[in-house]
This record gives sequence, structure tokens and C-alpha cells, in this order.
Amino acid sequence: MKRGIWSRIYEEFELWLRAAPPGIMVAVVVILIRMTGGLQPLEGMLLDTMLRLRPQEKHDERVIIVGIDERDIQSIGKYPVPDGKIAELLNKLETYKPRAIGLDLFKNVPVEPGSEQLKRVFQKNKNIIGIEKILPPGEIPPHQSLLPEQVGFADLRIDKDSKNRRYLLYTPNPKNIDEDKYSLGLQLVTQYFIAEGTELQTGINDPNTIMIRGKELPQISQNFGGYIDLKDGGLSILMNFRNSRNPFAVVSMRDILNDKVDAKLLRDRIILIGNRNMSAGDIFYTSALPSLKLSGQIYGVDYHAHVVSQILSYIIDSRPMLSSWGDISEYIWIALWGFMPIALGRMTQSVWINLLSVGVAGICLFTYGLIMLWLWGIWIPIAPNLLILNGVGLSAFAFFQHDKFLRSQINERLSTIKYTFAVIHNGPLQTLAYGLKHIRAQDIPSEKLVEQFEKLDKEIRAIGDFLQLEALAKEEVLRLGSGLILDLNRPLHDLLYEVYSSTLERNDFEYFQTLKVKIRNFDPIDDKYLSREKKRSICLFLEEALCNVGKHAQGVKRVQASGEYSPKKYKLWVKDNGVGIKSQLENKGTKNCKLLAKQLKGEFKRESLSPKGTICELSWTPIKEF
Repeated sequence: MKRGIWSRIYEEFELWLRAAPPGIMVAVVVILIRMTGGLQPLEGMLLDTMLRLRPQEKHDERVIIVGIDERDIQSIGKYPVPDGKIAELLNKLETYKPRAIGLDLFKNVPVEPGSEQLKRVFQKNKNIIGIEKILPPGEIPPHQSLLPEQVGFADLRIDKDSKNRRYLLYTPNPKNIDEDKYSLGLQLVTQYFIAEGTELQTGINDPNTIMIRGKELPQISQNFGGYIDLKDGGLSILMNFRNSRNPFAVVSMRDILNDKVDAKLLRDRIILIGNRNMSAGDIFYTSALPSLKLSGQIYGVDYHAHVVSQILSYIIDSRPMLSSWGDISEYIWIALWGFMPIALGRMTQSVWINLLSVGVAGICLFTYGLIMLWLWGIWIPIAPNLLILNGVGLSAFAFFQHDKFLRSQINERLSTIKYTFAVIHNGPLQTLAYGLKHIRAQDIPSEKLVEQFEKLDKEIRAIGDFLQLEALAKEEVLRLGSGLILDLNRPLHDLLYEVYSSTLERNDFEYFQTLKVKIRNFDPIDDKYLSREKKRSICLFLEEALCNVGKHAQGVKRVQASGEYSPKKYKLWVKDNGVGIKSQLENKGTKNCKLLAKQLKGEFKRESLSPKGTICELSWTPIKEF
């Protein structure tokens, strides 16, 4: 028993060894493409999709946007907005005592009237942060009246697919690498926490990042999630946009100037001022937000607001910022998903089940990635796993199906060999046994023996011709030892009658000559659940049992063959009143009968009767599984 189990394990292991190489090749190709950055656009697209599918969040009351829209420009009658109007807006906002004000407008060139007035506002209010552009091309300096701590750069990094997913918090000054430059978002966050007495610190676990209240900001490393060999030249974070239809309160410039805004809305907040009109061109691209008024586009001031909100929510509310596993963990994860589709291909038995299994596995993978991103902020590899799942799954399925086909071919050949032996056993071998018996006994003339061997020659040739015709014919037929050919499409009980009659008419079994009583009855049975092969085997069982009576049942006077059907079982048996079983050796015919019983999930018995005789019985339950 143990040997059989280990043999099956070895066979399965050997099969997997043959199935694994194609899957491993697909996995290796996908991994190599990923390592060269070829999957970055696809992984970025799936990241955006998962960010969009997260549940809706509440809007962040700590961040307010003052947008300069088309109606503001029309009411002012001039664009760019004059410095005097900007100064008036800043003075008005300062009366509400916000923690910090971010002015997302370039002010390197005066826009009269009001440049002197704006200069005085900058000098008076140290919580106002202006912007500059430091990265080439097209660098833009800040307003000359702003101190270094009042300036943040507004540069945004762009991915290969022209989408914005990252935010650079600080970077060395391209013109002076010994000087660090800080972004608008980071400067506003710094002002917010300074007002509470909290200083920004260097990270402990990661000295290259920023720590606030004991929490380190997870930075984008060189290989981070779907990014490969990324070089931002500073501290960058991945954007975890607030998933809300109205993530922040947005008020217009004219409402502020006309005192139409509740003071409580602005007090102690971070206020961002910027263009929210198409003519300014301050537009960036993202697919991570589901409810953008501009399809796939976001205003620059809104983008900075998401950054500020992201950091505040992480420090204060423990809302996760986006991070990723390390390289080793990610590639172990990808390799594991390379193993799974091979298992799916092994277990599935049809192309539709395989496609369904691959589809369900893909949905589970995507759902798991979404949950990891939503609850813990971890960006795990999805795109390479989906490619491996589909490629390896289908190739493994094709391999296993091919292997299954080869095995079926082998089984078919074995079945043909078995059937050929049965035909020869119940025909020519019986003639040969009869002749050999009388040669040893020397009890018949030589002319009679010659007749027997001539008959044997004809039987062998007839069987050869029959097997060739059967291989070419579409009909399912059975050749008995008597030479009778039966159509297996006929009902089983009809076939059993034919087998019985044809076999007992044979004159090459000496003990058939002593029979005085022949009884047969075969109840009809619903044989639609029996395959042609099983019907053939059942007929051959009956022929074998009757032939054994003719060969071994010395002194037999009576033979009875019966097929009895009950609601739960069908019993097919042959009973005689000969001498009974003389030898307990298990011959080939008995082994075949036991194998047939196993295939039918039934029982076989062959035993002596009292006071004399033998019964040979095959029984099975005629249900659909057979």
C-alpha cells in the first residue's frame, strides 16, 4: 500500500517537473521585463485603479483652497491678477488667523498696480509661503521679498505615462548642492506643526527621511513598488490622494474679498491660494481620483492640498501613507504566484474551468492588493502576477491536457491489448487447449488433431481481420470466441442472450456435450450510464464464465445463467453442477473479472457450491457514476 502511494507521489512529482519549466520561463520573462521597468506604466495604471476603488473619505477641514476662477478674473478685468489684489486677499485672510498660507502663484515679475503693497505683506507675515521653480528647464525665482523659509518649490515629478503620482518634499539645490530646497507642501506642514510646538526631525530607522511626532514619512526608494531604478534626487513620497468628491472646502477669491466666508472655516487652517481656471495652464494629470471635474486632470493648487492633507492625516489621524515591500519580498511574492497557476492547470479538467479558475484567482489577487492599499497603505505587485497567472495558467493547463491526452492514448492501447487477449482467450486459446489436451492423452486420431489446428489457424486469421476492420469502423462491436460479432449499441440484456446462446453452441468444449438442462434469464437494465467498454467487458465476463463451465465442470448436467435486476443492484451469475473448483490459483480471467468489478464499483465472487457445482457472480449498482 505504501509503495503504491509513494509511486503515485513520484509520478505526480515527475509530471510537475515536466510542467514547471514552461511556467518558470514565463515567470522569468515577466520578472526580467519588470526589472527593466517595462511594467511601470501598467503597474501605475493598476495603482490608480485601486486608489479610485477605495471607499469614500470625509473631507479634510484642516486644508482650505482659495481658487482664482474665471469669474474672479472677469470681475477684476485683468490677468494675471494684479499684485494689489493679491495683497488685499492676503491681508483679508490674515485677519482670520490661519496657521499658514501657501501662495501657489509665481511672483518673480511685478504685476502692477500694487507691487509695493504685496512686498510689505510678505515682509510683515512670516506664515505666508511663496513658490519658485528650481528644476530645469525654465527655472523661476521666488518673490525677492520672501525669506528662504518662506519659499517652497512647486516642481512636480512626472511618470513615464505622463501621470503625476509622486511629490518631491526636498532636494539639493541644483545650483548649490550644499543647500537643500523644500517644497511648498513641506513648508506649509512645517508651519502647521511649528504653531503647535512640534519640530520636524530626522528619521531614526531611515535617516534619509523626515520624522514628525515619532512617525517617519515613508519615502520612495530607488526600487519602490512598480518603480524601477528611480532617481528623484531627494525625498519623494507617493501620492495617497484623499478619495472624496469634495476633499477640501473651496472658496473663491471674490467671496473672501466680499466677506462671504464664515471665519470659523478659515481659522487655524492651512490655506492654499492658486489658479482654478483653464487659462492659467496650471494643470496636472492623474487617474487616481474618481470624481475630477476635469477628466483625468487636477489643478496644481489641489495637488499641493492633497500632499498637505496626506501628511497631516498620517501624523494626526494615522491614515496610512503609501509604502511598499522590499525587493526580496516582492519577488518572492511574484514567484509564489508563478507556482499557483501551475497548480490550477493541474487541477482543472476543462478549458472553461481553467479560464474561470484563472479569472477568480486574478480577482482575488486584485482584491487583496486593494485591501492592502486601503487598510495599510502597502502597494504590492499586481501587474506581473496577473501576467504570470494568465500566461503560466494557460500554458500549464495546455501541458496537463496534453499529458492527459497521452495517458488516455496509453490507456486506450492497454484496453485494446486487454480486449485482444480476451478475444483470443475465449477463441483460439480454447481450441489450442483442446488440441493439447488430446495430444497428451493420445485419445483421438491425428486427422482430428489436424482439423483442430486448421480451425485454430482460421480463428487467428479471422481475429486479425476483425481487429483491423474494427480499428477502421465507426461502430462499436464485440467479437465472441464463436466468431459471432455483436453491436454494442444494442441493449445489454439482448447482448447477454446472444453471448449465452452463441457460447453454448460451441462444440470445442467437451463438457458442453453432457449438458441436459440449460436455463437463462436476463432482466432488462437501463444501461445508458454504461460505456461501450464496460458493456464489452460485461459480455466478455459472461462468455468467460460459460467457457469455464465447458472446460472445467466435469460431469456437469445443468447450467444456469441469470441477470437479476433490483432497484439497487444488478447481479449477473453463472451456476453449474459440475465437480466444483479444483484449484485456488488465480488465473488471468479471474484477475480481469476482479478489475471489472472494481471499475463498476461492484463485487465479484467465484466459489464452490454444496454439495457440488460452482457459481461465478458479478454485481454492481447501476447508477450514473458508472
